[in-house]
Parts: sequence; C-alpha cells; structure tokens
Amino acid sequence: MTAAARQQALLDFIALSDRLKHVDRAARTGARLENSAEHAWHVAMIAVLLAEEWTPRPDIGRVLAMIAVHDVIEIEAGDTFAFDDAGLATQAARENAAAARLFGLLPADVGARMAALWAEFEAQSTPEARFAMGCDRLQGFAQQVECGAPAWREIGLTRARSLGRMQPAMDLGAPFAPMIERLYERALAEGLLLP
Repeated sequence: MTAAARQQALLDFIALSDRLKHVDRAARTGARLENSAEHAWHVAMIAVLLAEEWTPRPDIGRVLAMIAVHDVIEIEAGDTFAFDDAGLATQAARENAAAARLFGLLPADVGARMAALWAEFEAQSTPEARFAMGCDRLQGFAQQVECGAPAWREIGLTRARSLGRMQPAMDLGAPFAPMIERLYERALAEGLLLP
C-alpha cells in the first residue's frame, strides 16, 4: 500500500467512525436518546476517574484504546440493549461480521491492532479489558439511573435480572461494587427497578 493510499484509508475510517454519533442507545440524555459515541466518551471519562482507584492499576492507555474501539462495530451491528433477549441472540454474529468488515477497511497493520483491541475487550482476557468492561457497565447503569430508566421501566426490570448484567463489574471489587450498590439503592428507592 502506498503512503497516499494508507493515509486515505485512515481518513476514510475517521469519517466512517463519525457515524457512531448516529447510533442510538436505550438510555436518554435529557430529552433525547444517548448515542454510542457519547457513551464511549463517558466510559472513557469514568476510566480516567477510576484508574487509580482500582487494583491492579490498569494501563490507562490500553484501556482508553479498547474503549475507543469497543463500540465502533455498532456502526453496522447497531447497539443491542442489555435486556433485549432477541437482540442478544444474534449480537455476537452481527458484531463479529461488523468487526471483520470495518477493521478490514483499514491498512492491515492498523486493522489487526483494532481487531485485537476489540477482541481483547470482548474476551475479558486481561486486567485492562476487565477494567474497561467495569467502566462500560457502570456507565450504562448510571446513565439509566440518571435518565429515570424508561427502558427498564418499560420491561419491568428487576434487580435480580439486572444482576446478570452487572455482576461481572461488581466482581471486580472496589470501586465498582460499592458504586454500583449505591446506584441500586437509588434505583430501588426511586422505583426505577423492581425489587
């Protein structure tokens, strides 16, 4: 690949990745739905805030790289609500196909690096991937609590069912477990979750 072709491929992917701003999620931010780019930024902010609160201290650069990459596949696969059983049944296949296609648009070395970061996050194979997952789960949960959880209330979400999603983050210990417990207390007090 020539230098010019490489630069153009990178510019094309930069333009393509902007489409993440148009992928809506189930949580609201103000009067509108949150988008996946806003979600990724907020997850990154949480990672920066909590990196020194968690043991072992993660490589924050690697964490932020995973966070930047982990939802890019939603440009093609869409966002799957954590409690959409039908969507969850096809999520892995949709996301794997999207990852192969999207990362395949990049120069081979960059595409391989992006695919490896995405796969590491998905596999939860390193402390950094687990920390990034904890930040991701904390953000989604906190965003629902902050917006009044219309998506949870619509399906009658219970604490027990939500624990299936949140337990891996809680299992990371502090600071995730106590922060999530505080959010559970608030969600139950405000009637956002069923007991």
